[in-house]
Amino acid sequence: MSDEQSSETRSALEIEGDIAADYIEEFLDIADFDGDIDIEVRSGRAYIGVNSDDEDSNLSTLASPRVVSALQELTRLAVQQKTGEFSRLVLDVQGSREQREHELEELVQDAAERLQSGDDRVALPGMSSYERKLVHDFARAEGLESDSEGEGRRRHVVLTLGGDEATSEHESDGQGSSADEASN
Repeated sequence: MSDEQSSETRSALEIEGDIAADYIEEFLDIADFDGDIDIEVRSGRAYIGVNSDDEDSNLSTLASPRVVSALQELTRLAVQQKTGEFSRLVLDVQGSREQREHELEELVQDAAERLQSGDDRVALPGMSSYERKLVHDFARAEGLESDSEGEGRRRHVVLTLGGDEATSEHESDGQGSSADEASN
C-alpha cells in the first residue's frame, strides 16, 4: 500500500471514528451515562473507547460483553448510514475488551494444557467474529491449530495440536503412521 493510500485509509478511519464518537456521545447523553470518549486508529480499524475515572460512574452497566457487542453493532450501523460504507470499528467500554482479551487468552492456554494432556480437540464456546479472530491469534502463538465451526451464535473455535506436535504426540502414544507400523 502506498503512503497516499495509507493516509487516505487513515483519514477515512478517523472520520469513521468521529462519526462513531458523535453517535456514542448522543447515546450516553440520552441514557444519562457519564463517560469520556477516546478515538484511535489501530490495525486498520477505528477504536472507540468509553471510560470514566469517576468511581461513582454508572458506565460499568454498559461494560458487559453482550451490551458492548450490541452497542458496537448499533454504532457500526450509524457509521454505515452516514458513510455508505461497512464499518469494522471496535468499541470498548471501561476496558471490557482488554479484560475479555485476557479471558480468551487464558481460555486458549487452558485448552493447550488439555491438549498436551491428551485431549484430541477442545471446542470453545460460541463467540463473536472479533473474539474468534483473537482466539485464532492466541492459538497460533501457542502453536495450536484452530478452526471455526458452526453458524450464527453457535459459531465457535475448535483447537487441536499443531501438525508437528500432533504427529510426535501420536507417535509417542504408539499410534504412529502406517509407514511406521509397516517398518515394525
